Amino acid sequence: QVQLGESGGGLVQAGGSLRLSCAASGRTFSIIQMGWFRQAPGKEREFVAAIRWSGSSPYYADSVKGRFTISRDNAKNTVYLQMNSLKPEDTAVYYCAAHRTVILTTTPKVWDYWGQGTQVTVSS
Repeated sequence: QVQLGESGGGLVQAGGSLRLSCAASGRTFSIIQMGWFRQAPGKEREFVAAIRWSGSSPYYADSVKGRFTISRDNAKNTVYLQMNSLKPEDTAVYYCAAHRTVILTTTPKVWDYWGQGTQVTVSS
């Protein structure tokens, strides 16, 4: 099993920045990709960004390209999501996820492990 723990959410004004962290523990050798998803009230969970466990090949949802950056610290088994130029529509619970295959997928249901989520609220 893999355990994921997010931190770093909070309340920020539009145009501001936040950095989310996701620490992985347990059978991390089985992880191929790490990702971030988000879910706003009344909406389905959606893909935000992902990166290979090696730290290569980041990819992003169109809605966050140029504003969000995903990165990984190998020594800490931690993945980060730097969020800049935040907008009210970025308000959601953000979830960290891990995937055990090399297939690039933005579909939440095929990801294998999930964190508990962290709330991000952007005020206008």
